[in-house]
Amino acid sequence: MRLATFLIDGHPRVGAVTERGLIPFRRELGPDVGALLRNGASLQTLGDLPDTSLSPVDPSSVRYLPPVVSPPKIICVGLNYADHTKESPYEQPDYPTLFGRFTSSLTGHGSPIVRPSCSDSLDYEGELAVVLGRGGRHISKARALDCVFGYSVFNDGSVREYQFKSPQWTVGKNFDDTGAFGPYVVTADELPPGAKGLQLETRLNGQVVQSANTDDMLYDVATLISIISEAITLEVGDVIVAGTPSGIGWAREPKLLMRQGDVVEVSIERIGLLRNPIRDEESAANQSIAASAR
Repeated sequence: MRLATFLIDGHPRVGAVTERGLIPFRRELGPDVGALLRNGASLQTLGDLPDTSLSPVDPSSVRYLPPVVSPPKIICVGLNYADHTKESPYEQPDYPTLFGRFTSSLTGHGSPIVRPSCSDSLDYEGELAVVLGRGGRHISKARALDCVFGYSVFNDGSVREYQFKSPQWTVGKNFDDTGAFGPYVVTADELPPGAKGLQLETRLNGQVVQSANTDDMLYDVATLISIISEAITLEVGDVIVAGTPSGIGWAREPKLLMRQGDVVEVSIERIGLLRNPIRDEESAANQSIAASAR
């Protein structure tokens, strides 16, 4: 099943994507996929959740939010494709490179990725996102995939100038409205185990700039869950963003960075297409003010 979080009459709802449109789930189940999971929804119960008082909604008529609006944790993985490490200034590590994102950095499908006024070094990173339906500590690799509820698409928008201001990357990975997420969570039962063998592609203004297969990840989904849980208790609704392949704009000569008016798309086979326009910070703020005045 494909799930989305979207606005209806200004209120967030979660629902299923069907041939008839978006079918909202009952309001009491929560406003997003994360709340749905925390309220006990499972792969086995999803068919019982639609709100029969509402008609299907046209998917093109809604504003999409990140599928999980406020994950307990967003754990990102750096240098998880060998070809990307080769284009970076780093040696390939023998342990996953982990860093965190904050929920204030998220933006949904169709909403702008915002280029901050303090830097012109906004770059794209197409990635697989893993949404957990179960958590725990010291999770074995053998049972790690049992913790996965589904998979989504992520664009780990990075302000490179700030990423490299210090030895750790936190600030450059957490500017507001730079982490695009969505539009759907596809439940794990509809995909190969660990989302293996899926084609990932990033396009900037229609030009393919990244192309890889999830089989190319150095640490697969089960391995990541197991290793992360050695140190960190994972929770229902946590999101793991599993790394980007080569082709980033910062590694090109001349650099290919995102500008006002650009459109960036990340697609993952059988999961979906995430599309976002690029807006400068001042322009995006003016649009938000105009929208709130209507």
